Amino acid sequence: MAMYVSAATQNAAPNVTRRSANYHPSVWGDHFLRYAFDTTQSDTHSEQQHQQLKEEVKKMLGSVDDKPSQQLNLIDAIQRLGVSYHFETEIDVALQHIYDACHDCDDKNGDDLYTTTLRFRLLRRQGYNVSSGLLSLFEATHLRVHGEDILDEALAFTTMHLNSWLPHLSDPLAEQVNHALQQPIYKGLTRLESRFYMSIYQEDDSHNRVLLHFAKLDFNLLQKVHQRELSVITRWWKELDFARKLSFARDRLVECYFWILGVYFEPKYFFARKLMTKVIVLASTVDDIYDVYGTLEELVLFTDAIERWDINALEQLPEYMRPFYRALLDVYNEMEEEMAREGRSYCIHYAKEAMKKLIRAYLEEAKWFNEGYAPTMEEYMKVALVSSGYMMLSTTCIVGMGELATNEAFDWVSSEPLIVRASSTIARLMDDVAGHEIEQERGDAASAVECYMKQHGASKQVAMMSLTIKLQMHGKI
Repeated sequence: MAMYVSAATQNAAPNVTRRSANYHPSVWGDHFLRYAFDTTQSDTHSEQQHQQLKEEVKKMLGSVDDKPSQQLNLIDAIQRLGVSYHFETEIDVALQHIYDACHDCDDKNGDDLYTTTLRFRLLRRQGYNVSSGLLSLFEATHLRVHGEDILDEALAFTTMHLNSWLPHLSDPLAEQVNHALQQPIYKGLTRLESRFYMSIYQEDDSHNRVLLHFAKLDFNLLQKVHQRELSVITRWWKELDFARKLSFARDRLVECYFWILGVYFEPKYFFARKLMTKVIVLASTVDDIYDVYGTLEELVLFTDAIERWDINALEQLPEYMRPFYRALLDVYNEMEEEMAREGRSYCIHYAKEAMKKLIRAYLEEAKWFNEGYAPTMEEYMKVALVSSGYMMLSTTCIVGMGELATNEAFDWVSSEPLIVRASSTIARLMDDVAGHEIEQERGDAASAVECYMKQHGASKQVAMMSLTIKLQMHGKI
């Protein structure tokens, strides 16, 4: 059932009845603020040990040059334990050497299936155009591209056989197979997958003790880095006090930070993570302003203020919108100052335009809701791909990536390339299918499910099935 709150409690226009999604408060409270006390402290012994182990692993990578199968296994373990970001150059060199030696060998090299498919998976991950003719290993099939029918067949084949063998396997192999069937490597978050793989790897009698020790130490040190970062961002969020000022909106800062760890977790991307967490949580808040609380008249004013992108536009906004508008401009000013120091001021134009585009999509959906209009699927998806937020995030996440943040990179991602459109489609349809019933209970605008039902005269079950098939076509499930 839709919930309602009085506008008077939010210093907004009187005599306006507003909806509320009745979101629960953040479950984290002030938990991460305590990590701020450790920001000037360091564990010198652990850091020295970490550096020593890192050098040992680096030597290992170079010591097996003449043993490709051993080198492949070592690289695989390094990547799956989540420490490959320390050895990017060494791994690049090693895989280039393996590719040059073996790319035209195919069946002539006499390798077993495991080595062949492992080589394929690691080289394909690195971007090499390796032939898929020999391959049938389950994890390798998830690196297939359109038109590789043999890998489509291999996926079905390996999935069937892994499921049939699973009841007869013992741990840790059974646990690893079961996890892979539920969550293939390339559909998982690096930090979660590396933590899981540590428990598997240490049970392998042939595991490399130095590498395992390094991976565990690295995981713990990096976790402390992330905790301290989150402490800094939490303090910023608490000072804004939106949990009280905008109590109708979601308070999900920690979840937003966790999301961005899936994009980049490496220490060198601290500014990018801090910036993106702020952008994501503000986008989540403005989404609730448009979806739940604001009147259409207020939303038109806010959209105009965003188009102007000028602090002087603050005066035209309702009182409850002003702290948010100021905070949004402050975050992008922070972004602009940092980019100016790096000589990358051109980044800001792309970031602002991406946010403006998102806000326009929010307004279009708000108009549909206020008019009681259910668009066709074509009309809906044109707007909903933008309102999913992934196009804005795909553009903005490049800003803090240093030398990778070139004009060419922004031009490409802003042109809505197929990979961005496909990701946005997956994000939008998954959200609509999963949240359809809850959103309709609280009286939200039509989702893809309602649009499909109305346009095709279909039942809810048929609509959900059709959208699920569309998701399968985009390679999600």
